[in-house]
Amino acid sequence: RTVDTLLAFGNQGRVYSVPVAMLPGARGDGQPVTTLIELESGTQLVHYFAGPSAATLLLSSSAGYGFLATVESMTSRLKAGKAFITCNEGEQICRPSQASASVSNGFTLTGGTEQPAASARTWGPATHVACASTGGRILTFEITDLKAMTNGGRGLMLIDLEAKDTLAGAAAYTRSIKITGIGRGGKDREETLEIRSLNNARAARARKGKAADLGFKPTDIARVE
Repeated sequence: RTVDTLLAFGNQGRVYSVPVAMLPGARGDGQPVTTLIELESGTQLVHYFAGPSAATLLLSSSAGYGFLATVESMTSRLKAGKAFITCNEGEQICRPSQASASVSNGFTLTGGTEQPAASARTWGPATHVACASTGGRILTFEITDLKAMTNGGRGLMLIDLEAKDTLAGAAAYTRSIKITGIGRGGKDREETLEIRSLNNARAARARKGKAADLGFKPTDIARVE
C-alpha cells in the first residue's frame, strides 16, 4: 500500500522510477528491476533509493559537482526514465545521500549492498555537506550553499579537484560521516569522522579542502548522523 518510489540511478546520470507497490511482495528472489524499466543501451544501474516524493537527496558526480533534488522531481511515468544528472564522458555519478529528515522505508543500495535504512535510525534535516576525493582530500561546508534543481543538471562545484583527482562521494550530515575505501593489499577500509574532525576540514564551497591522513584511498562516503 506504500506510495513510495524506488529510484534507480544509471551510471551516466539517467534516473528510472518504479512505484514500490509494484515490487514483488513476501519472500522469494524478487524480480529484476530491469524488467520494470526500459534501460538505456550501455547503461548500468549503480545506485538505488526508495522513499516518499518529498524526500530530498544530495546528488553528485565524480567531476566534483552536485545539487539537491527531491524524489518527486526525479520521478517519471516513462519506463525509459529521465536524464537528470549531467555527466561528461568518463564521469560517473556518486551515491545519492539523503538530506531531508528520516523517511519510512528509505534505503540506498550500492553495488548490491543495502546501506543502513532510514527506518532503523532517526535523522534530522542535514545541515552540512562533506566531500571526499579519491586523492584523500576532505571538504565540508553548509548545505545552504547548495540549491535545489527541479529539472536536474550539473549543479554547482562542490570541491576544487586537483588534476587526475576525482570525487569519491558527497554526503549530507549533521554530526558524522563514514568514509570507505581500499587500503594496502586491496583490503577494504573504513573510518568514521565526527563533528570535530569534520569542522577541521570546513571551508567555503568549491575550495580544495584539507588533506586527510586516512591511510587508504576513499571510494565512497555515507551519512552516519
